[in-house]
Amino acid sequence: MKLNLLASVACAVIALPVMAADVTYRKDVAPILKKYCAECHSEKAESPSMAEFKLDEEKYKKAKVGPRSDTYEHLLQLVNGNSTGAFMRRLDDGTNPYAKGKPGNMYLYLCEKGNTNNNAECAANLAVLKAWVVGEGNQWDMNGIGQRGDMPPITLEQLRKMKLKY
Repeated sequence: MKLNLLASVACAVIALPVMAADVTYRKDVAPILKKYCAECHSEKAESPSMAEFKLDEEKYKKAKVGPRSDTYEHLLQLVNGNSTGAFMRRLDDGTNPYAKGKPGNMYLYLCEKGNTNNNAECAANLAVLKAWVVGEGNQWDMNGIGQRGDMPPITLEQLRKMKLKY
């Protein structure tokens, strides 16, 4: 069992540099979001756009629905809009220095519930999303437009590193 988990993680890590340049929303990201996130972040779940979510966050949090991420346009509002960084913070596995070892509240949703290889599956899906957002070798920036605690605001250079290929 442990060997299988180790092999899965090793494959994900080895595949990342090869895959980073080719990761696209249509081919790689959309299937992950459809499989793992649509229950709470899609038109089917009656999820709001990011702008609508910001107008009444408490209402949507009580209903357990988040901003839509089921189309490229909606996802860009999450990743590259005023809430840039929130997507990364929520999906982070806790390895980002600003996460201080604590995974984001959505990290475990990147894998099948009940799957014995959850960590490897979550890690592999996170690797794809990281490659899509920032590309291979770049920091998975959790910064937002404004400063958040000890985390500085995102810089223009960091925004320019974002890949976000359709």
